[in-house]
Amino acid sequence: MENQHTANRASEEIDRKVELAWLQAFYGGMLTDKQREVLTLHCEEDMSLGEIAQEAGISRQGVHDLLTRAAHKLFDMERKLGVAARFSRMEEGLENCREALRLKRYDEAEQMLEQLIALDQEESNGL
Repeated sequence: MENQHTANRASEEIDRKVELAWLQAFYGGMLTDKQREVLTLHCEEDMSLGEIAQEAGISRQGVHDLLTRAAHKLFDMERKLGVAARFSRMEEGLENCREALRLKRYDEAEQMLEQLIALDQEESNGL
């Protein structure tokens, strides 16, 4: 039971790092240089707080605080703007359309494109 719990926590931590790296791709320019640096080391280089602290020349608590603030800012921006989710929806729709074209389902592909265009216009009007 303990091993399963540990495995679940590790999986959740990996998922969170992937999500933060994904959001950083969209909103990283809104973070401070230090937040971007620490987030990159944490998510992409998979460094521990201690390793990041040593690399960045700050305390472990400083690293923790930077990561917390950066994550909060990224999640808040996505909640407000939804750019990453919109990108994912469009990407998935285009992949589905490509598959329909590959299978020569032209009417289906055209319908999907119309839906994507409508979605794009609807979401663009909201900005």
